[in-house]
Amino acid sequence: MPTEPFFIAQGTTECLFLPQMANRHGLVAGATGTGKTITLRVLAENFSAIGVPVFLADVKGDLGGLAKPGATHPKVRERAEQLGLEITPNGFPVTFWDVFGKTGHPVRATISDMGPLLLSRLLNLNETQEGVLNVVFHIADEEALLLLDLKDLQAMLQHVAANAAEYTTKFGNVAAATVGTIQRALLTLEREGGGDFFGEPALDLSHLLQTAEDGRGMINILDGSQLMTAPRTYAAFMLWLLSELFERLPEMGDVDKPKLVFFFDEAHLLFGDLPAAMQEKVEQVVRLIRSKGVGIYFVSQNPLDIPDKVLGQLGNRFQHALRAFTPRDQKAVKAAAETFRANPKLDVEKAIGELGVGEALVSLLDKKGTPNMVERALIAPPVSDLAPLTDEERGILIEGSVLFGTYEQRLDRESAFEILSGQPATPTAPKPAAPAAGTPYDAIAAARARTAARGPQPENTIAAAMSAPASPTRSFKEEMAAAEADARLAKLRAEVAEREAKARAAQALADKRTADKPSMVGRMMESAAKGAMNQAARSFMRGVLGSFFGGRR
Repeated sequence: MPTEPFFIAQGTTECLFLPQMANRHGLVAGATGTGKTITLRVLAENFSAIGVPVFLADVKGDLGGLAKPGATHPKVRERAEQLGLEITPNGFPVTFWDVFGKTGHPVRATISDMGPLLLSRLLNLNETQEGVLNVVFHIADEEALLLLDLKDLQAMLQHVAANAAEYTTKFGNVAAATVGTIQRALLTLEREGGGDFFGEPALDLSHLLQTAEDGRGMINILDGSQLMTAPRTYAAFMLWLLSELFERLPEMGDVDKPKLVFFFDEAHLLFGDLPAAMQEKVEQVVRLIRSKGVGIYFVSQNPLDIPDKVLGQLGNRFQHALRAFTPRDQKAVKAAAETFRANPKLDVEKAIGELGVGEALVSLLDKKGTPNMVERALIAPPVSDLAPLTDEERGILIEGSVLFGTYEQRLDRESAFEILSGQPATPTAPKPAAPAAGTPYDAIAAARARTAARGPQPENTIAAAMSAPASPTRSFKEEMAAAEADARLAKLRAEVAEREAKARAAQALADKRTADKPSMVGRMMESAAKGAMNQAARSFMRGVLGSFFGGRR
């Protein structure tokens, strides 16, 4: 039996979203401050309510409030009155993720999972460098050398460069300069946080497809605030995730509701300077992933940021206001207006510039997959809290997650680096036991209770930071920063001790060399004595010669 449609906006008629059409993808567009994030939030709430898991990136850090009941904001109450709605405040099951492992469960992928194509995009390599990277991956496969983290790839590049003569005859020229360029790009990536992302345990995609005990879909929130400082990393990560979903999920055909809905915020970061091969891959994924039960929703300021072939696949559309201040803006307004199914009662191009905050032009697919005529509509208000979570609340939810302990401990098994360098793999501590599946998740109080029942996990940085007695007034983020500062101080002390040891060794060597030679004073006295003798000899000879020549005169 098909899942019932849900109310999303009110125009001249109700705008009802059909869950069976949600995997036909969508677009949420509009200028900054026009209400795109609220639309994204309301869609996520409704998908979760009907049992559909959601994945989204929290670019501004304000979507954590989805976990708490809200509907208390004056603008929310005002919108509810405008639409004649009675709002029941509600929170939703939320799982937090973070590539850097600080504000959510760590997200990791192996180098092999990323593959040479996406990695080349991430490293901004040219065609020649990408070819060498493909050769390195191929050699690693042939020689059964696992590429799990950055040090594996770095060791593999060194191995290929050292044996370039052997591999050149088989795969073509492998120039040392090209390998060096790739190594420098890897170093830059490592400094930007790539070392945290690559490794094990890698993300299990099934953990993004969870539902809570009450049947609601899990809202997976990726902390994107730091990723935005490295936009290429963000785009590569999201592309990798889409590719993994496409390759690993089974074919499902038409479904009553999606298996997962994926929101791609700041979509212009994905398509900016995208190589032709990568763009073709994205177009293929968007076109075919529908049959895997996945809906993709791009969120962008300007519809022109989305390539035409991708834009043509986006059936459910929410167009917030665009301001036509420049020729490009005017072109965007005209392009946006032309993509909607015309409504004879509405001047779409004019309306786009007149829309207020929280108002949008909405066109949704009907039961036959045909776009409805565009409506100028007010977006329904959210029922969760618009305010972001505090650091303490976020920490409690992370600790209380059913996934807590699954990804927190990094693994480092034998792979290319260990085999090529002859070093043993780093031993890892046993993983703390995760709580049983099916535990209620959507309340902070329930998360706190699960943490207490599970007992302390001192090896986990989040648990340690939350339970540290030294400074009870410090926030969760401050505790994490203090722990990182302590680690940096310990590393600095070790480096100072190492430098001091080298200095002592150098001094000892200098002392030994000095002891093996005559002293400086002795050398000075000896030099002075020789000088005096030479001076006396010269005076004597001058006297003798003077007498001789004087006698002859």
